Amino acid sequence: MSDLIGGWYPFVILLVAGFLPNEIWRLLGLVIGGGIEENSEVLVWVRAVATAILAGVIAQILIVPPGALASVPDVIRYSSVLVGIVGYFAARKSVFAGVVCGEIFVLAGTWLMT
Repeated sequence: MSDLIGGWYPFVILLVAGFLPNEIWRLLGLVIGGGIEENSEVLVWVRAVATAILAGVIAQILIVPPGALASVPDVIRYSSVLVGIVGYFAARKSVFAGVVCGEIFVLAGTWLMT
C-alpha cells in the first residue's frame, strides 16, 4: 500500500490540517444552533448571507468562467441559471434542487454540443 500512495503521513496531515479544524466549527455550530429557533432573526440573517454568497459565486462563474467552464458556450451557462431558478421554485424553494438542476443542464448541454 505504501508504494501506491507513499505512506500514511499524508493522511495524518489531511486529518489534522483539513478535517479536524472544520469539524470543530461544525460541532460548535450544532451546539450553539440547537437552542436557536428556526425563524429567529439570526437564522434569517444567516440564510440571507448564505444565499447572497451563492448568488455572488454564480455571477462570478457566469461572467468570468474558470478553467474548463470557459469552453462552455455562454448560451448554455446562462440557460442553466434559468433552469436552476425553475428547479428552485419547482422543488418548493430548495436551493439544493436549483443548483443540481442547473448543473445537470450544463453537463447535458455541453455533452450534446460536442
